[in-house]
Amino acid sequence: MKTDLHIHTYYSDGVFSPEKIVDTALDVGLEAIALTDHDNILSYDVAKKYLQETGKKLEVIQGIEVNTLYKNNEVHILGYFMDVENSDFKEMIKTQQQARIKQTKEIISLLAKKEGIKIKFDDIKRQVAPGGSIGRPHIAKAITNAGGTTNVMEAYAKYINDDSPVYVQRKTVSPHDAVEIIYDAGGIPVIAHPHDLEIARELIKELMQYGLRGIEAYHRKHSPACVEYFSSMAEEFGLIVTGGSDFHCPNIMNGQIILGKNFVPEWVYSKLLEEKKRIDMA
Repeated sequence: MKTDLHIHTYYSDGVFSPEKIVDTALDVGLEAIALTDHDNILSYDVAKKYLQETGKKLEVIQGIEVNTLYKNNEVHILGYFMDVENSDFKEMIKTQQQARIKQTKEIISLLAKKEGIKIKFDDIKRQVAPGGSIGRPHIAKAITNAGGTTNVMEAYAKYINDDSPVYVQRKTVSPHDAVEIIYDAGGIPVIAHPHDLEIARELIKELMQYGLRGIEAYHRKHSPACVEYFSSMAEEFGLIVTGGSDFHCPNIMNGQIILGKNFVPEWVYSKLLEEKKRIDMA
């Protein structure tokens, strides 16, 4: 089955609505997708409702990507098939959302105080769908819209990084907690795009003690050698392999849609389903 297990919508830092994601996925020949917005699960019900109303056929998996920090490393944990009514899972999302709002308001205050760049919280909030996850891309865009920089990349370089006097790190849950909470909610926790992490191997081994069940080996940033490296690691540790495009928006340079363009092997989806059955039976 042709799948893409890592997709963002405008409920976090993607640009497409869940409905547009469904249509685009079908257009490129996908049969199953996972919606994995940062720190929220709101897009799933919208997509399912759209499928019911239109009669279109697409398997949509309930997913999430939890942003965490560990030893100054940004670690993203993907979750699939969790019980979203689980109290600890709901509390984690609530905590993550509060942290996003607190960080954003603190950065807004520092921008005004230290740089004379005045932006309002609503300027940032209106960039995401109601209840969605605001984050650094939205702050960068608001800075640019306010004339603070000429483009979003410049906003990142000047203000959205740890070396900037106006940047405040978000207080997130740990990757260990995120993995454990997803696993305890009956979900499959997977470490996202591990190529970004210098400490990937040691952290993966550590997170396995908390319930980590997979490695995202297939990702648009991963070279064939990188895919092979993390696939071998998954086999060595007894973990499943997942993958996806990590789609946020069409390619800025040529407008190309990269959704589903990551050539995730068809067996990945069946292994994910097998893992879910294994967890449910444990």
